Amino acid sequence: MAVHVDCSERIEAFIEYLRTEKHKSENTLIAYKRDLASFEIFLEEHSSKPLESCRDSDAVAYVLELENENKSKATINRKISSIRLFYEYLKGQDLYKDPNPFRKIHTSRNDRRQVEFLTVEEVTKLMETPDESFKGLRDRALLEFMYGTGARVTETVRLKFRDINFRMNFVTLQDGTGESRIVPLGSYAMKALLRYRDEAYGALTGDGRTPSADDVVFINFRGSMLTRQGVWKILKEYGDAIGAKERMTPVILRNSFAVHILQNGGDLRTLQDLMGFDDMSVGIAYLSAIRVRVKDVYNRTHPRA
Repeated sequence: MAVHVDCSERIEAFIEYLRTEKHKSENTLIAYKRDLASFEIFLEEHSSKPLESCRDSDAVAYVLELENENKSKATINRKISSIRLFYEYLKGQDLYKDPNPFRKIHTSRNDRRQVEFLTVEEVTKLMETPDESFKGLRDRALLEFMYGTGARVTETVRLKFRDINFRMNFVTLQDGTGESRIVPLGSYAMKALLRYRDEAYGALTGDGRTPSADDVVFINFRGSMLTRQGVWKILKEYGDAIGAKERMTPVILRNSFAVHILQNGGDLRTLQDLMGFDDMSVGIAYLSAIRVRVKDVYNRTHPRA
């Protein structure tokens, strides 16, 4: 990181660059300067940092602060763009050595990203719904796996037994594009997967065999790979049983995984590694969902809300 100088010098140099090299209008320059000044104040008040010491976590915190202040999406997008360009300028001048802290925060056309998720009580009820039949054992393993890992539906249907380390309790998720990530397997998911493998898999294939490492994990009654549509159908079936049919999708299980981790003290960077998302706006949406839910509970229950 470069030696610290007065941040106002950095901003003035950036504004002059936009004026002379990019030929921006004076109104645009005023907006850029105002956006950077606001962000500089935020850093100083919340972390006592100068602009050149900003990190990814500071960028996330700033956008979350703007959302909490009910800034419009257009305003937030403009500020993100202004600050991202500023850090690209600093990097081009060799004044900022780290990756652009706003590189993974994408602008959005939507005014607010809606995050649907289940409560912990709803998840518990969901997992208790499948019966002890072969199908029920498969379905419980599917539900526990998707909620326990935050896996996407594509990663779930592509899963093979070789991807699961039953001894060390972790799974390697493949998204089909060559990208993969390693995620821990919790005790509930592991127990459900083992029961499914040992007690139900052979019955579903029809030949009673033990699955090999190259076999896909989740199969239908023909012994073939469960399709994305098949997963949706299963989720709707159990969603209906707990009174959440319209809400029950693969995404809601993934969202529930994320929100429940954050509610219990998990940090956004770890969640990003577990879920494999690049756009930090996704993580911000999860944090916002928690705050919205907390505020709603407060407003409904506190006598002086």
